[in-house]
Amino acid sequence: MLGQETLNAARRMIKEMRGARLSQSTINNRVQVVKRVLGLAFKEWDWIDQPLGAKLSKPAPKNERHVYLTADEIRELVTAVPKGKEIERKVILLACLTGLRKGELLSLERSNLQAGRIVLRPGQTKSGKARVIPLPEDGHALVEQLPFDTSEQRLRSAFEKARAAVGRPDLRFHDLRHTYASLLAEAGEVMTTVQALLGHSSLVVTSRYAHMFDSRLDQVAGKLPRFCDQNATTH
Repeated sequence: MLGQETLNAARRMIKEMRGARLSQSTINNRVQVVKRVLGLAFKEWDWIDQPLGAKLSKPAPKNERHVYLTADEIRELVTAVPKGKEIERKVILLACLTGLRKGELLSLERSNLQAGRIVLRPGQTKSGKARVIPLPEDGHALVEQLPFDTSEQRLRSAFEKARAAVGRPDLRFHDLRHTYASLLAEAGEVMTTVQALLGHSSLVVTSRYAHMFDSRLDQVAGKLPRFCDQNATTH
């Protein structure tokens, strides 16, 4: 069943998904499954005579968002959370201070807190790998009572009301994760640190934040040793 027919079927699938207006990221994820099977069929199983997986391309997604909140905007959003939604307010602020995904936040337990850090177990992360996130000083008071006594629906409702109150209907909860990356870049952290804290599988994923680090590139020249005497006369 594997071979050129599989390749043709995959191309039809790609065409149908584009026709259904699925995002490029979704399409790429499904194409990767086919590429992986074809790769194993060639390299490991000797079922096919050529690496057909290489013939399936995965264009870079063009649907990346670049929405980040400043420190003042974070304060404004958190303040706008409706009264009586104190738990949801804590979750929203913690998302900005740790970059945790919504599911990761809602799955937190007391056992995840170790020596001032949040230690996520493999089953709690999207990648299936453990991750360690240091808690900033403001974060300790937010995790005094775990797990959070709320639900995804209640959290969504509180967040939507807060964003409406601050005039940001475009804001998504996942943008709080991007905001965390932005705060790290502003604090001078390198991209590899951002990769580790966000739990990205590679720097390719983290590279969406590359523009945040551009402002520090010019500082590199000033760190290099000087070899020329600027007062010397050249002939």
